[in-house]
Amino acid sequence: MSDKNSAPEILFSRTDPALGEFAVRALDPLKDSELLHSWVTHPKASFWMMQDATLPDVEREYMGIAAAEHHDAYIGLHNGRPAFLMERYDPAHVELVGLYDPQPGDVGMHFLTAPSDTPVHGFTRAVITTVMAMLFEDPATARVVVEPDVHNKAVHALNEAVGFEIVRQIAKPEKDAYLSTCTREQYLAAIGVTTR
Repeated sequence: MSDKNSAPEILFSRTDPALGEFAVRALDPLKDSELLHSWVTHPKASFWMMQDATLPDVEREYMGIAAAEHHDAYIGLHNGRPAFLMERYDPAHVELVGLYDPQPGDVGMHFLTAPSDTPVHGFTRAVITTVMAMLFEDPATARVVVEPDVHNKAVHALNEAVGFEIVRQIAKPEKDAYLSTCTREQYLAAIGVTTR
């Protein structure tokens, strides 16, 4: 029997040589909703499109994801403290239905770093590297697919840094986006791992 007050199970972790320990745990929609609300409504999270969300809105959104068959949400930790939000989804069923031709092994993702008054150089890149490493830890993942807003220049640069290539611009109901993909090989090459 597990202790109700025990720390949530760590699902993935990696050590960044410069910034320390990054880890990922399941998101609890009720316990984490206040924290998430402060993140997704922050001005720096404008591309998350939840600026006007109430606390019940955030609870509802993440309870819906928790119940969804093709969508999962996680809290990322940096040196043990909550520092980012990660979502994994099946793009054949969520976000990109009818907007691209899914391939076996495709996995979609979103990530959001917590707002900070003291930005740490290289932090967001370490976060996206952690997200990608977790996704590719699953041998069934062949390619990661994303659909960032065309105006989100910071994320385009981060995506490129971990191996994403823009396929084309697509029109989603809520935004114009760059459909972008990254294979396992592209990711490993981008982070400097050679495979033969």
